[in-house]
Amino acid sequence: TMYTPLPSCVTIKKSSIHGLGLWCIEKIEKGEEIGMSHFYWGEHLMRTPLGAFYNHDEDNANIAKEQKDSRFFMVATKDILPGEEILCKYTFYDLSA
Repeated sequence: TMYTPLPSCVTIKKSSIHGLGLWCIEKIEKGEEIGMSHFYWGEHLMRTPLGAFYNHDEDNANIAKEQKDSRFFMVATKDILPGEEILCKYTFYDLSA
């Protein structure tokens, strides 16, 4: 299996919010895990290629980050259709607390 930094359902292109953004190119179902966005390397929070490109939007977020051990995964909070930008409230929650 060849490593790909982005899942096949998303691509990177220009965003009107900020610079480049992460965009849906294949329908993503509500509740679907898109991939890992961040992880802790010791005490340091690191971004994956997937986590480097989504943008923040407090009012129009369509993903949430869910923590599993030291990793954070992007999960769709509603159906995301091709042509929609992947957006998240740019915060981290410690779900183990």
